[in-house]
Amino acid sequence: MPAGMRSLIPHLAIVGFGMCLGAVVASPSTSSGAEDQSHLVSSEYRSLVPHRLLPLLHAPEVHRELNLSDEQVAKLEDWFRKVDGRWFRLRILPTEKQIPELDRLESETRDWLQVHFDSKQNRRLRQLEWQSLGARMLLRNDFAREINVTQDQQRQLAEIAKVTDQTPKDRPQAEGGQRENQGVQSILKEEQRRRFNGVVGQTFETQQLKRIYPMAPELLPTKNWFNSQPLTLESLKGKVVLVHFYAFQCHNCQANFSVYRRWHEKLKEKGVVVLGIQTPETPTERDPKAVCKAAVDEQLSFPILIDLESKNWEAWGNTMWPTVYVVDKRGYLRHWWQGELNWQGATGDQTIEKIVDLALAESD
Repeated sequence: MPAGMRSLIPHLAIVGFGMCLGAVVASPSTSSGAEDQSHLVSSEYRSLVPHRLLPLLHAPEVHRELNLSDEQVAKLEDWFRKVDGRWFRLRILPTEKQIPELDRLESETRDWLQVHFDSKQNRRLRQLEWQSLGARMLLRNDFAREINVTQDQQRQLAEIAKVTDQTPKDRPQAEGGQRENQGVQSILKEEQRRRFNGVVGQTFETQQLKRIYPMAPELLPTKNWFNSQPLTLESLKGKVVLVHFYAFQCHNCQANFSVYRRWHEKLKEKGVVVLGIQTPETPTERDPKAVCKAAVDEQLSFPILIDLESKNWEAWGNTMWPTVYVVDKRGYLRHWWQGELNWQGATGDQTIEKIVDLALAESD
């Protein structure tokens, strides 16, 4: 390894949220306190540099690293309530539409951070962003300025990164990261290597962060509930909630019903709530009486929100029957599974149960 430069930090492990971890439609910020996101990464490299700010801000480990006060965390969660629903919904858009919207959101969030975090906290957060990008931090112009990375050096790294992104998904992710790290070590000059450690700061392990997704969208009011009075996720704080969207005439949904029944029967004593959202796919499913009859016939005794106007479906940006979401005790999304849980030998139910166990073990 070149003298004066430690091994590059690996990429932040973010799985299951799409390329950009979603985005949010927001008006351009009018504040001059934070650097506009479009200046952080040149347009030719936008698709190569993932957005990491919001995932990092959602992680309690990052809150502790930044030494946030309880008041700062509370204000941060107020900010999440304003933007997380829109951020989550944009995961379903194509990358070319996600990127500019997420650019705007991160720029707006940086403005918010300038007001609510002190300079030391903002500087450390910027270092954590760089570290989470691994070698691709060199494609961020703010980092490039810190160690005088040239445009030619950025182009060399971009070519290596493009090869990584074109690698088949069944190849180990670590291979690409290792190739990029080696590329950086050969691309940087001795003076840049000497400055590198001081700029990125003390190593922070970003790969083990557990809570990197948005708050779950709140349930929108509807006049039709079955097996329960109307519920809200806010009222269920302190419990792990398994929210699943289904349509009772959907064959793939029916394949999951036995799992839902088992979860409801076995996990409720542990503090887990199974909550169904019936969103119609067929004309028959638009009849609340038919929905209730089907629930009785299928022995679905957990709370069911009858989403006749598909408002909750849209609020969650849902795209498939069935989909199951895991919401932790503080109301954050931790995992989701689309389709049959046991399709062709899949073990989606076991995956979710492991995540539920981890979420139950966490403090509220």
